[in-house]
Amino acid sequence: MVNYTKIENFMGVTVNTEPKMRQPADWMVPSDDRILELLREEGNLTPQAVEDFGGPVSGHASDRLPLLATYGLVTKISRGLYRITDTGVAYLDEELDASELEPVEKS
Repeated sequence: MVNYTKIENFMGVTVNTEPKMRQPADWMVPSDDRILELLREEGNLTPQAVEDFGGPVSGHASDRLPLLATYGLVTKISRGLYRITDTGVAYLDEELDASELEPVEKS
């Protein structure tokens, strides 16, 4: 893997265009990103709504959302209804390496 930084001057502003990539954890699957993206775009969703908005089928979303909640990327706000957390947004924005997440304590 090549590690480099590219600096461009755009309209008098220096911009770092270094390529970034999301850093998923070993327990994550590709559909987790889509679920998180939909939660960020659409707001609070049920597994059926995830499917309705073009995400994975509701059965798969039903399996994945509790695991995403275990690691703090989403939170369950009521039975079957989830929202993305600040941690989830940071992961999508490539500001967080999900492999460093630990399961969160339930209160």
